[in-house]
Amino acid sequence: MKMKIIALLAFAATFAASCSGDDKKTIENPAVEEFIRAADMSTLPEAENSGAVYKSNGQPEDPLTTLKNAGCNTIRIRLWKDPGTSHSGMAEVKAFAARVKNAGMKVWLTVHYSDTWADPGNQTTPAAWQNLGFDDLKTAVSAYTATVIDEIQPDIFQIGNETNDGFLWPKGKLTTNEAQYLQLAAAVSNTIRTKAPNTKIMLHFAGITGADWFFGKVSGIDYDYIGLSYYPVWHGKNLTALKNTIESLGATYGKKVIIAETAYPFTLQWSDWTNNIVGLEEQLIPGFPATPTGQSGFLSALKNTVQSTSKGFGFAYWGGEWVSFRGAEATNGSTFENQALWDFDHNALPVMAAFAE
Repeated sequence: MKMKIIALLAFAATFAASCSGDDKKTIENPAVEEFIRAADMSTLPEAENSGAVYKSNGQPEDPLTTLKNAGCNTIRIRLWKDPGTSHSGMAEVKAFAARVKNAGMKVWLTVHYSDTWADPGNQTTPAAWQNLGFDDLKTAVSAYTATVIDEIQPDIFQIGNETNDGFLWPKGKLTTNEAQYLQLAAAVSNTIRTKAPNTKIMLHFAGITGADWFFGKVSGIDYDYIGLSYYPVWHGKNLTALKNTIESLGATYGKKVIIAETAYPFTLQWSDWTNNIVGLEEQLIPGFPATPTGQSGFLSALKNTVQSTSKGFGFAYWGGEWVSFRGAEATNGSTFENQALWDFDHNALPVMAAFAE
């Protein structure tokens, strides 16, 4: 009997110990998703292949290491179906995604469902699918989606890029073929859910104006994250308006909201002869000058704005890797080098601090 009591006491002590500290958190508070602090680095393989060297504190360093050390936890990568060059296609993206995972970060895949850039004004159906009837197109899109899942296994799967008016035009153009767009988007979502139930699904709209209309249209689609592009040069300079939009969309549709693309200049100067997208004082937000400090201040303010909402769940900096470089495949310079996360000498900028947890 005495031995049984001792044994019971020992078991009780062991159980109590197992419920303390980190183990207790595991039992009582299951792990939750982490606030997304991401950078879109899609051009990195091309830049590195062309000889670009990224630095931290003046010393060469893998830019993924720099980002990881700064607190970045997710890398966003675009995927084109059959691009005209070797870049942003399946082979390059698969290898890059593996590199990101090896660096200890999540992969957020932006599947454009196009052979080239897809955005609010351009949603060109891949050449291989352009002569397909609608039912065959839906089948091809589902099969391609399944292949993407098998090959890359992303943590986040973004269905299209800036799909303000749908994708896979003309058959999937929202304003003229709403039912077909919704069928195509649903086919992609259903394929992801079946093959990768733990992968998060994002739908992506560029800007604030019109976002409620779009997400109202797609309310029947099964997805997890609302993605918004927010560039002050195009989408307004009012962070309060952005905050209100995040709150409204999140509450109305019951989704987490992520700023899927944003950027800001650290200078209005240039380091090549390619015209930059942002180059005028009037394009800036008052209080955030085009300086390294101003760029860092903007991204910190944006992060704080997202975190201050009940549904805001992260951000992604776009074009951070797009420094000026002379590529072998029709790339000469950058329209974004003054908004990159590395300066004209390819040294990491103070804005990296905004990725801190």
